[in-house]
Amino acid sequence: VELPSQYMEFFCYEKEVVGLLSEHWQTGESLPDELYEKVIDSKNYQSAMQMLRQCEFSLWDLRTHMSSEDTYKVLEEVRSKTALIPIVGENRFLNTFGHIFSGGYAAGYFSYKWAEVLAADAYYYVQAQGGIGSDASRSFMHNILEIGGSLDYMQQYVEFRGKKPSISALLQSNGIDN
Repeated sequence: VELPSQYMEFFCYEKEVVGLLSEHWQTGESLPDELYEKVIDSKNYQSAMQMLRQCEFSLWDLRTHMSSEDTYKVLEEVRSKTALIPIVGENRFLNTFGHIFSGGYAAGYFSYKWAEVLAADAYYYVQAQGGIGSDASRSFMHNILEIGGSLDYMQQYVEFRGKKPSISALLQSNGIDN
């Protein structure tokens, strides 16, 4: 569900696209390189922490939907393995984490992070093959966007990419060396 939108988000950070979308309202000058680099730095700021937090949510979601234990007890167990910064005991963020219980993400929150892996892998592959208009971009359109979820998704992805996705592109897109 999230792959197409997350794939498109990559274009928002391409220097050329940012240049087309941004200009000074009076002078018409494009965003200076220095500010563009700050945009990228801001996007990547604490990205590893954000990634770990999403993994924490995903693990908690799966464990909660597979258990009859108190959800906060499950969260405490998950946090003991994932959290780098302690959370105050009075924190009750689960009370506002509605889409896990009432939305379409119940026991499926991990799919958001998985879609990020797919999107990054697809984006960097298409870019390496010539970008928009290349055979790779047409393959993405046909095997991913046109077919949608009507076939086995990993089969579709391998048909497009020629292999299974790698997490390396996600790390690269977040400014994390691997």
